Amino acid sequence: MSRDRVTVAVVVLLAAASLAHAWLSRGPGWTLVLFTATAGLGLVAEMVGTATGYPFGSYMYATDRLGPDILGVPAVVPLAWTAGFYPIWCAVTYVLERSRLSPQRKPMHRIAATALGMVGWDLYLDTQMVTDGQWTWTSDSSGLPGIPSIPFTNYLGWFVTVLVMAVAVEFIGKRCSSRRSESRSVSDTAPLVLFVWTWLGSALAHAVLLDGDELRYSAIYGLGVMGLVGVPLVMTLIREGTRVVVTA
Repeated sequence: MSRDRVTVAVVVLLAAASLAHAWLSRGPGWTLVLFTATAGLGLVAEMVGTATGYPFGSYMYATDRLGPDILGVPAVVPLAWTAGFYPIWCAVTYVLERSRLSPQRKPMHRIAATALGMVGWDLYLDTQMVTDGQWTWTSDSSGLPGIPSIPFTNYLGWFVTVLVMAVAVEFIGKRCSSRRSESRSVSDTAPLVLFVWTWLGSALAHAVLLDGDELRYSAIYGLGVMGLVGVPLVMTLIREGTRVVVTA
């Protein structure tokens, strides 16, 4: 199906863009940690999940929809973890770097906020892909009101899985980071724009543009949960912009 090919192409391009930006802005070592922690751990979690039902719940992927697979998991799926994680990480980092939190407290806040942001992203992603038939949940666990087809355990599994990813990126990546000097640094504008586009654009698409009863609810849930990162980001951007104008 042409739509499936577009889905795969978008994920590959977003993951490649994320890795390229990370390489330029944070160095090859940090980028390797990012890729290993997100795509690597994501693949392991997906293989365990499809085989055992843990940590997300029981589910299975559609065959011959998203390209070649690795032990039942489409090879493109691990790249989706990278593509989703990086813009959220950058958005959280942007806010924390401009907050009054002490340096000692920032790592744990970044880890927790990134995990929450990823759960918000999955509220969009999972509902859209299930509606499209890309995978099917077979778990008997109850779901959120309005989204009964996806068990609540899925979101708990995402939160725990991303916590592990974020811990690895935070503490291992810090040792491998090689940020450039301020005069040669690469701005995080691109991943921040991608984050805002995903947050607000997905809500609009689910609410208005796409067909599916559950999508109307995922628009609300995703907007709210991803907004735990998005609202502070927008407020920080406005405050920084105001500060620049006043200073000028």
